[in-house]
Amino acid sequence: MSTSSPCVPSRSRRRAVLGIGAALAVAIVGGTAGRSEVSAAEARPIRLVALGDSLTAGYALPKGKGFAPRLEAALKAAGFHVEVIDAGVSGDTTDMGLARLDWSVPADAQAVIVELGANDALRGLPPAEARRNLDEIVGRLTRRGQKVLVAGMLAPRNLGAPYVEAFDPIFAEVAKAHGALLYPFFLDGVALDPRLVLPDGLHPSAEGVEVIVARILPSVRDLLVRAGAKAP
Repeated sequence: MSTSSPCVPSRSRRRAVLGIGAALAVAIVGGTAGRSEVSAAEARPIRLVALGDSLTAGYALPKGKGFAPRLEAALKAAGFHVEVIDAGVSGDTTDMGLARLDWSVPADAQAVIVELGANDALRGLPPAEARRNLDEIVGRLTRRGQKVLVAGMLAPRNLGAPYVEAFDPIFAEVAKAHGALLYPFFLDGVALDPRLVLPDGLHPSAEGVEVIVARILPSVRDLLVRAGAKAP
């Protein structure tokens, strides 16, 4: 006849129960940690960099009225969780943009608008140089896994037909070569309109910036979706 009490579990049974409890605890903690990581990722905004010149830097405009802050406001109003980083430097040519690319565009940015080339044309620099620089910029960003929207520019017509014919197609051809998105002309709807440019006749006014943002917005939406954003 056994002398052990039926109310006291055996040592082996106690070990089994403890093992099951530990396994459940690990599963619960692991599941909670996984959900926390997903929640943290969802909480982080898509980072979009506007790599450009004075046209994106908000030249001569009040704080908050330049392209980057107005684009961010428009995207948020459309339902995107996004941060737009202003990496515009007034006066930059394509070679200057290339020279500062690595420190101007953070590695954790998911998307980039490349708006460079206007100053190359204004200075009459060789279109072949602009092409090489833009090709390297877009190619490097693409190899880093960042999605790119190329914002095109048109050469001043007073530079003559040969220059215009060499310069204008650069942006579409570079975008196509790297599978990037294209917005054909950054100043579409604004250029040469005295109501939408500053007295210098070149840079957009605050009202001009609003027109640019409204017109480029569908292309930027496509860019953000490519970069992993959920379409609102």
